[in-house]
Amino acid sequence: MKNTIRRLPDAEQEVMQAIWACQPPVARADIERILFETHPMAMTTLLTLLTRLCEKGFITIEKNGRRSYYTPSISQEDYIAAQGKTFIEKLCGGSLSVLANALCDSGLTKDEIAQLRNLLERDEL
Repeated sequence: MKNTIRRLPDAEQEVMQAIWACQPPVARADIERILFETHPMAMTTLLTLLTRLCEKGFITIEKNGRRSYYTPSISQEDYIAAQGKTFIEKLCGGSLSVLANALCDSGLTKDEIAQLRNLLERDEL
């Protein structure tokens, strides 16, 4: 995973979420259909965002006749991991205990805290 994956602006991140939700390569119409439910946007806006994502290295574009197909270059897991690390560094001063205390004080249920504990302990074998 690259440690230099920068945070995307909200609109570009929404487009990436739609792309990650599909089996690549993804047609523009499929992306548009997913975004229509939560973040409708003009086709020209979507095409601009797709171009920006390509320029930033988040997707590749493959032309097939007049149609374009989009494939993610960065996995959703890698993006989330990089943003999580940045979040901890910037908001929590790099302290995991600050994050853990905030999570515990945020109203998580006992079941959610147990799930989090299991996730944290999964690599301790």
